[in-house]
Parts: sequence; structure tokens; C-alpha cells
Amino acid sequence: MSYVDGFLLAVPRDKLSAYRALARKAGEVWMEYGALQYVECVADDVQPGKVTSFPQAVKLKPDEVVVFSYIVYKSRAQRDRVNKKVMADPRLAAIDPKAMPFDPKRMIWGGFKSIVEM
Repeated sequence: MSYVDGFLLAVPRDKLSAYRALARKAGEVWMEYGALQYVECVADDVQPGKVTSFPQAVKLKPDEVVVFSYIVYKSRAQRDRVNKKVMADPRLAAIDPKAMPFDPKRMIWGGFKSIVEM
């Protein structure tokens, strides 16, 4: 079974192109170091909920869109090796967190073990 890192964040609509460029650069780095798949998705059919929802989870503002992303690895061990290399890569390490095209404080992320794969 594979291992997946998942991400949920809010991106201002007017910064979506800048986010896409950053995501493409990041994806190239992750894939170069061994990720099996790198996917970035923008919300198309995501409604606010009464108790919980994607918009509520990221405290979505009216001028923002929800982005859901995931990276697939062979295993947790492989993910840890890949991420160590990615975090040290100068192409990403040089990015100023203050210049991000989204608010990293509202980003949600975590690692997940697969339990069903079809």
C-alpha cells in the first residue's frame, strides 16, 4: 500500500496563477526525488457545510478558492527520504514564506497510510 501526503489550503483568486506556478515548480522537485504522483486541485463543487466543510476548514474568504493537493509515495519511509531531500533543495528553500501566494497559517496537511487502493 502507498503513503499519501494531503494538503488543504485557501488561495486568493487573483493569486491562483502564481500558486499554479509555485505548485508546478514544487511538483517537479517532488517528482525528481521520487514521489509517484503530485496533484493540485482547485475546488469546483465544494459547498459550505453546517458543521464542517472544506471552506470552513481553511476559513475561506469570499475572494478565495479551496485547493486540495496530494503527493503519493511508495511508503512512509520513502516519503520521509523524499521530503528530507525536498526540504533541503535550494529551488524551494529559497522561497520566502512571506511571498507565498496563500496564507500558510491556514494550510492543513498530514500524512496518511492507504487502507484501500483500487
